[in-house]
Amino acid sequence: MNEQFVVPSLGNCRIQSPLPLSTSSQEDNFRFVEDSQRILYQATFNDLNQDELFGGESPISFEAAGPRAMTFFDPSKVRAGIVTCGGLCPGINNVIRALVMQMYHNYGVRRIYGFRYGFQGFIPKYRHDIMELTPDSVVNIHHQGGSILSSSRGPQDIGEIVDCLDRHTIKILFCIGGDGTLRGAHAIAQEVKARDLKIAVIGVPKTIDNDISYCSKTFGFETAFSKAVEAVQSAHVEAYGAHYGVVVIKLMGRDSGFIAANTSLACPDVNFVLIPEVRFDLHGPEGMMAAMENSFAEKQKKGQHPHSVIVVAEGAGQYLMSNRIEKRDPSGNIRYSDIGLFLKESIQKHFEGKVPVSVRLIEPSYLIRSLPANPHDAIFCYHLADHAVHAGMAGRTDVMIGYWNSHFTHVPLEAVVKQKKRIDPNGDFWRQVLFSTGQPNRMYNEVSEESDAKSLN
Repeated sequence: MNEQFVVPSLGNCRIQSPLPLSTSSQEDNFRFVEDSQRILYQATFNDLNQDELFGGESPISFEAAGPRAMTFFDPSKVRAGIVTCGGLCPGINNVIRALVMQMYHNYGVRRIYGFRYGFQGFIPKYRHDIMELTPDSVVNIHHQGGSILSSSRGPQDIGEIVDCLDRHTIKILFCIGGDGTLRGAHAIAQEVKARDLKIAVIGVPKTIDNDISYCSKTFGFETAFSKAVEAVQSAHVEAYGAHYGVVVIKLMGRDSGFIAANTSLACPDVNFVLIPEVRFDLHGPEGMMAAMENSFAEKQKKGQHPHSVIVVAEGAGQYLMSNRIEKRDPSGNIRYSDIGLFLKESIQKHFEGKVPVSVRLIEPSYLIRSLPANPHDAIFCYHLADHAVHAGMAGRTDVMIGYWNSHFTHVPLEAVVKQKKRIDPNGDFWRQVLFSTGQPNRMYNEVSEESDAKSLN
């Protein structure tokens, strides 16, 4: 077993689970999950190495998520806490609702509390109220976007957070959030361990960027790019309605271009997709402007209307913008320069005196993240919350509920926070995006003064 995927536990489970499931494989009833059940990291036979195939070495795998026959905590005595951090995302309220319903109705947990405004909710100086969460108080929240607990960005004192958990005798803490939140959850779990407290910390992956490692998708992502498709469809109408119409759609994606790429696959009206993982130049014989000129010429040659729809992730092309002053947001992320506005102005300048381009810029990012979850995301939220409760009750800690090879898993937060998931520029997914848009495989010059001189490196 790979050491990085060994899940921390608070101790042996000695309390019989109240769930009406079976431990016998001979019965037709729903069954508990055995601790020995593992989900393979590699999905195909060919990906396994020779030692794993013939040498008796265990292949890399994750612990399977799901209800255990024995629990670590006595449900009648558990106090559970829920916190939501970072930016808004479709489905947060679905997760909160499912956590409360699962704990209350299936495990009999009666004391469930929501800490408001992210990690600020644990810090006394902010004086945020703690919400008592019951089935009646959450029954209809899945119809709303955002989070009933509200949110905030930025780190808080880990010692004060654990002091608060200890003071309120919280035994299970569910942290709903993205990369920064999961880093915070890992730090909380480490401090809990250092104090030898018995508090389980469970992460639920939330980000529309879909950039969490060891998790093939995160909740809110599908709703986000589904709504982004509507923006692209409108952009295509706008671009087509003008002679040499160009519309730039800037979407979220600081370090990973999953929203931009998936939106473009779902809406084949897109002509160019620009993501952080793939380098591009604006000028030169292999740059984007030359590719746009060729695209206009090809359309005219075929008797088509010359226009272009460009989807760009917010973190793309940062090295192209000079005089960038590095500033950071409360979460410690670099405040990126506006690639959307930069592209709009660059396109206008390049084509001035050549063709009468009409360039528009659309930024729907803050609209799509505040929506309620769509049906598919709502189901996914339920699964994540369901498995999070089982993990917490079984005493798993410092762990995230992942989704890998169509199975839900337990992933140690220590492994999760080491890297972000990104698009493979040489992978099949990016190849499909390129085929869909028809853009060149490469839009940079072999010797690029533009990129090299302004590189972030």
